[in-house]
Amino acid sequence: MVLSTRRSCPFDPPPELARLRDEAPVRPLRYPDGHVGWLVTGHEHVRKVLADPRFSARSEFKRVPVPRPGADPFIGRPALPGWFVDMDRPEHTRFRRLLAGSFSAHRTRLLRPRLERFADDLLEAMAASGRPEADLVGAYALPLPSLAICEFLGVPYADRAAFQRDSTLLFSLEATAGEAETAMDALTGLLRALVRHRRRHPGDDLLSRMVDGGLTDEEAAGAGVLLLTAGHETVAGMLGLGTFVLLCRPGDLAALRADLSPRAVETAVEELLRYLTIFQFGVPRTPLEDVELAGRLLRAGESVTCCLPAANRDPLRFPDPDRLDLTRPVGGHVAFGYGIHQCVGQNLARVELAVGYTALFRRFPGLRLAVPPGQVPLGTDMGFYCVHRLPVTW
Repeated sequence: MVLSTRRSCPFDPPPELARLRDEAPVRPLRYPDGHVGWLVTGHEHVRKVLADPRFSARSEFKRVPVPRPGADPFIGRPALPGWFVDMDRPEHTRFRRLLAGSFSAHRTRLLRPRLERFADDLLEAMAASGRPEADLVGAYALPLPSLAICEFLGVPYADRAAFQRDSTLLFSLEATAGEAETAMDALTGLLRALVRHRRRHPGDDLLSRMVDGGLTDEEAAGAGVLLLTAGHETVAGMLGLGTFVLLCRPGDLAALRADLSPRAVETAVEELLRYLTIFQFGVPRTPLEDVELAGRLLRAGESVTCCLPAANRDPLRFPDPDRLDLTRPVGGHVAFGYGIHQCVGQNLARVELAVGYTALFRRFPGLRLAVPPGQVPLGTDMGFYCVHRLPVTW
């Protein structure tokens, strides 16, 4: 089979994934280059693969499950310096140990007051624009996480236009190999210059801590590119898409507005993460030896795609999984992955989303779509699912 990307509802994964998961949670998958590997859709089996050290994350083994020319320069060859998501132990461990403390739940919670000020300032600018309408992505969902990751890393927010353009190209399914290489070179050059500056003038930011922690300039710059791009694009996608689904479901939104307490919002964020799961094509792995999974023999070197959206809609793990329930006590979803490669920035992302939704719905209690839902442009052309624009009024 070939992986389908067609959606019948903007908030649900392609319906074919549910059928495939129910028939066989591990099944053959034909990749665009003709290689036949495996698609893993069951929640239990996705977690097994992602937790098993016999499955490698190294980029030289990876294949993409959908056509994506912009990935060609970076797969099938060793990881770029600092790109620890494309490494196995012990190289991966060296980076994670250095970064773990900076992304701890305690440290990221300390950022909440600063994030709340960012959110309030952006919303006040929307309100003061003179017109009761805006593109929520451009005015709020994108700048909020961009401000946050810039301050956290130590990247000047004044550079946002350049790094937002280049990071979008890296995530695009339509970018050419040349465009992606040019974007990567520009981002690496930006971070390399900042790393060199931090060696001379250290500050209280993550780039300084990476330099102080023993990384080379190239390693710190590469890790910085990874954290900068993933750290704002994905949260922006969740803020925009999560707001879109809530504006399309007035009952759910009214219930959330009635209780914007931290606990209620944090529970809602977890359910939105599970329900929407914006990494729409899954996580790649490659077995280093023959492994049996769900009665199938996965041979060494065969590509494996762990489909996170399908796993997070698995009825064997989540009762009535296709229903959005903002009070659902969600535990065990794999929106951030699983195992040693689980997203290092997940605690920061959770705080950003909780602050973002709380401030938005508190400041604009009458927020609503300014266009019919069918006119909202969807990010089906990206490696992560999102809305490109979200016209709203209040």
